[in-house]
Amino acid sequence: MAVQTFLFASLIIFSSIESNHGATEVSLFTNLENSLEVTAKPTRVGVVWEAGKDIVRITWMLKSSAKVNDDAAFKTVEVKLCYAPISQVDRPWRKTHNELSRDRSCPHKIVSKPYDKIPQSLNWTVDRETPTGTYFIRAYGTDVNGYEVAYGQSSDAEKTTNLFSVEGISGRHTSLDIASICFSVFSFGSLLVFLVKEKRKAKLQQRK
Repeated sequence: MAVQTFLFASLIIFSSIESNHGATEVSLFTNLENSLEVTAKPTRVGVVWEAGKDIVRITWMLKSSAKVNDDAAFKTVEVKLCYAPISQVDRPWRKTHNELSRDRSCPHKIVSKPYDKIPQSLNWTVDRETPTGTYFIRAYGTDVNGYEVAYGQSSDAEKTTNLFSVEGISGRHTSLDIASICFSVFSFGSLLVFLVKEKRKAKLQQRK
């Protein structure tokens, strides 16, 4: 009886610890400070960006309106490519969620770099695997434990301005082209063999 009581008490304590630990790991977007300024300037303006070709100049820095020491907890800055609302319609796998661990609106990681108080920039070539869609850029400031503590984005809060469109690569892959060629050669060879056999068969029947 004493053993059962001890095990039950241990289970309660362990569950309580796990529950409290899990609660501290939940990062909510609505709790983040919008203290980063993010801009995205393409080398070609007014056109649909092509995956694997177009280059974008991305810059991020602490906003001039930010409070003193707003960046004190920053350890790293993670820059991501995010879907605009128009590219989330009827696509639950791109759904926005306030709990960042469950958010699916920014699945495309661009870069992760140590935070620097000096404005940072990079030239990013749109990834070849980027699907066709409408996007914006978002940067997260993360702490030493990897939790998001602040953010900034190239669009407004409603994600309706400064959006850009990307045309994904929809052509066939080289492996599919090779397979198609091999299949065509095999089909032609099989047809040729069949015709030769039929011709020989016809000649033998004529001789009889």
